[in-house]
Amino acid sequence: MSIKKAPRIHVAADFTVGGDVVLPEGPARHVARVLRLGEGAPLILFDGAGREARARLVEAGRKQVVARIEAVEAGRGESPLAVHLGQAISKGDRMDYAIQKAVELGVAAITPLYSEHGDVRLKGEREAKKQAHWQAVAASACEQCGRAVVPTVHPPAGLTQWLAERSEALRLVLHPAAAGALERREAPADAALLIGPEGGLAETEVEAAMAAGFSPLSLGPRILRTETAPVVALTLLQYRFGDL
Repeated sequence: MSIKKAPRIHVAADFTVGGDVVLPEGPARHVARVLRLGEGAPLILFDGAGREARARLVEAGRKQVVARIEAVEAGRGESPLAVHLGQAISKGDRMDYAIQKAVELGVAAITPLYSEHGDVRLKGEREAKKQAHWQAVAASACEQCGRAVVPTVHPPAGLTQWLAERSEALRLVLHPAAAGALERREAPADAALLIGPEGGLAETEVEAAMAAGFSPLSLGPRILRTETAPVVALTLLQYRFGDL
């Protein structure tokens, strides 16, 4: 007989043993109407900043869902390698997929990037809504994979701006023509990973990345889709320097 695990719910709140947490509308609806949990059901809450709490429902009504904190501890699941992913924005569900899998693979931060060959341009309210959506995708991925720290999805930025802000010890840009590999022996504390759009980065963009201290990285003879590339690259980084 299998033992059912308590669902993990992201709630940005202060956890105090014996205290009550009123779940926000989205998580409350998920707990009461989707999962159909009732009073007494166990939950795992995490605040997104590294703290996790064992809790139990004391109220599960249509108007309000309340959990009582039973224990608080530091969360687990964070990689020793802090990777900042610069991911060119792609259409449809591709960007969601890239963010979701990057979070599962331990990424520390994500910046959606505008690039020369990218065909997505967001402005004003639409950009803000997309960023909020991507941040929610990251939180949902943390619920699934057991992380207690939700990586920040930064506002979309131009590639030039993002490159100028980089200071990570290891900086890599995916380039199919590159012969370079992960030859570095000592594990860096942090890394930056740049992945282009479906049409690839322009040569001038690759040159700009190299001028900003990035090294080219090839993922083999096959051209990967823009949403597949971060999965493969992050897996290699976590295997070589992280916790895989």
